[in-house]
Parts: sequence; structure tokens; C-alpha cells
Amino acid sequence: MLFDRLTHLFDSATTRDYVEIFILAVALFLLLRLLGKTRGAGLVRGLGLIVLGIFLVAQVVIASFDLKVLGRVLDYLLTTATLGLLVIFHPEMRRGLMLLGQYRYLKYFVQSEEYPVAEKLADAATAMSRECVGALIVIEREASVAQYIETGVRLDACVSASLLRAIFCKRSPLHDGAVILSGGRIAAAACQLPLGLPPENSSVHMGMRHRSALCMSEETDAVLLVVSEESGRVSLAVNGKLETVPLDSLVQRLRVVLSTRHQPSPPTTDTASGRSAA
Repeated sequence: MLFDRLTHLFDSATTRDYVEIFILAVALFLLLRLLGKTRGAGLVRGLGLIVLGIFLVAQVVIASFDLKVLGRVLDYLLTTATLGLLVIFHPEMRRGLMLLGQYRYLKYFVQSEEYPVAEKLADAATAMSRECVGALIVIEREASVAQYIETGVRLDACVSASLLRAIFCKRSPLHDGAVILSGGRIAAAACQLPLGLPPENSSVHMGMRHRSALCMSEETDAVLLVVSEESGRVSLAVNGKLETVPLDSLVQRLRVVLSTRHQPSPPTTDTASGRSAA
């Protein structure tokens, strides 16, 4: 009797029913795969499969015996169970959605900040400026700086203010040289940059960091962030020009120069102040 009802149920299924089943199966597969990359994935998938199995068995029984009232109750229970799982496993769902946003093809549909490192660089530069810790950071743009990356110690690390401050700490073995950012990550530290000649018609002594920054900005389209060890002054070198940037506008200035191709910078103020920029 039950077998005959099930046979009739499958025979009466239309193409639309099969399409709906396929869509639900794909959605369930993607959801389980997404949750599989989070902590507690085994528990989530286990409970999810148990609930799904019970629901399918109950639906078969209800459809076989035409239990309409029990079907409505089951629908209410399924909705309640789904909401309960979402509440209980909210942290896992949030981590799963964060991982989903890291997929390469989905980034084309999400408008994110073009240069998210600007704020981190500004935080690091502000802290080092107050402590008078010298720093030289190269931010790669269109022109490759791979030849200079090879001269340093490869890191391939995420950009963070704490890490940059640790690298340029005077006791750090990597503080002497430049940090190069490529592709939004710290590619290498302790890199050697070309040392250009001091500016002509200038009686002001310019430190090696600022001379390297000017020379590097002339040879490439990179943006160079310099923190003076002597004065704590923060400067940006772009297109062969050096400008001093106030700390309160450093984030905005970094976003502008990083998002603009070959943008000319205002004339340097380091050489006009009569103070050393070392």
C-alpha cells in the first residue's frame, strides 16, 4: 500500500517539481560546503542533516497518507527549527559569510574601498612620528618593483600598523631599509632602494631615506611614505616630488595619491623649512 502510494507520487511529479528539487539540492550543497570552512562545521552539518532527514521522511509519510493537518504542523516546526539553528549557530554563519566574501568572482559584485591600506599606513606613520622612529615604505602601483623586493627579506604578510611598527623598531633586524607593499600586502622588508643625489640649489641636508624616496618616485610610479627619525615629520614622495603631510590629513592624502595615476604632488616643504629631513 505504502509502496504503491510512493510510486504514484513519483509518477505524478512534473518537470517543474524536478527543477525545484534540483535548485534546493544545489542550494543545500553550497550551504554545507560554506559551513564546512568554519569552526563547528561538523556539528552544524550533523544537525542540519538530521533535521533534513526527519523532514523528508515526515513529508513522505504525510504525502502517502494525505495528512494535511500534520503537514501544516510540520511546516511550522520546520520554520521554528530553521530559525533556531540560525540563532544557535550565528557565529558560524557569520564566519561563513566572511569567507564567502573572499571568493574572487564575488569581488566583482562588491564595491569595496579601493585602497584599504591607507588607514593602516596612516596609523603606523602617526605612531612612529610621535616616537621619532624612522621609516621608509614603498607602495607599489602600476609599475612593478619586483627587482627591489628581491633585495630584501620576503614576508608576504597582511598590512597592519602593529607589524609595520615592529619592523621599524630600532631593535628589529629588519628596520634598516624599506618595506615594500605589493598587491595590498607586505611583500618584503629591509629592501635596498636606489640612492639619488641631493636636490640642486638646496643648502638643506636631506637624509638618505628622503633621497631614496625621491629617486624611487622618479624611476617608478610608486608612492613612498617617509617618517623622519630626527623630527618625526611624515612625507610622501610621488612623481619625483616630496611633500610634508600633516598627520590629521594623512589618510585622505594617501587615498588621493593611491587612487590617482601619476598625480603631481605639491612642491616639497621639507627643503624649504631649513631643517634636516633625515
